Amino acid sequence: MTESMTYGRYLALDELLAAQHPLSDRHDELLFIIIHQTKELWLKQAIAEIRLALDLVRADKPVEAYKSLARVSRIQAVMTLSWEVLTTMTPSDYTRFRDVLGASSGFQSDQFRAVETLLGVRGGGVPGPLTTEFSALPSLWDEANAALARAGFDLPAEVLARDWAQPYEPSQAVEDAWAQVYRDTDKYWELYQLAEKLVDIDDALATWRHKHVLTVSRVIGMKPGTGGTPGVPYLASTLSKRAFPELWTLRTQL
Repeated sequence: MTESMTYGRYLALDELLAAQHPLSDRHDELLFIIIHQTKELWLKQAIAEIRLALDLVRADKPVEAYKSLARVSRIQAVMTLSWEVLTTMTPSDYTRFRDVLGASSGFQSDQFRAVETLLGVRGGGVPGPLTTEFSALPSLWDEANAALARAGFDLPAEVLARDWAQPYEPSQAVEDAWAQVYRDTDKYWELYQLAEKLVDIDDALATWRHKHVLTVSRVIGMKPGTGGTPGVPYLASTLSKRAFPELWTLRTQL
């Protein structure tokens, strides 16, 4: 069977390349579909990597988690770069087929919601359904803080045993503990490197959000998004979101 395997069969290219179904006769609609389909493929891989990293951090194997976390931030960079391709589509181009999208919207991406949920961004006024299959489970940030506690740091119960489905509330105790990791990197090298990998992901996510706002603003201005979604005003409001907030605030006290 291995000898008869071909590139196209292995990658299911017949099905993959037949999965684009423009609803208009406008040239740019194909680009719009492919951009969003490829983002969903990358999100699928990011979810697989975050889930593996979660399991490894939970098992106190942060070093083994580094590769998956680094891969996530690189996937995010590729996704951000793809906005550059979409910006070649002008407002006039988009207007010619926008009506065929109906009520569909990027806010309906279950996989993007899953990535946010897995990282630790939960709730907070996001349009659409707030729950995913991961909502009732500890996030990557919850697991990182649990690993910190197992390393001997005194963290409050409301951090270690909370309602995982609720938005995370930053804790001064968590900030102080991670700050201690940064003050003694030799002693806590594995946790320190874990923290920096998490910051890479948060940084890349913020960059992705920023480019998303610019791209949408460039293409539709301040008009509502498809399906009546808020568009640019909502997207701009997400720019300050951080999945690992104390890893940013601790820098002030170092």
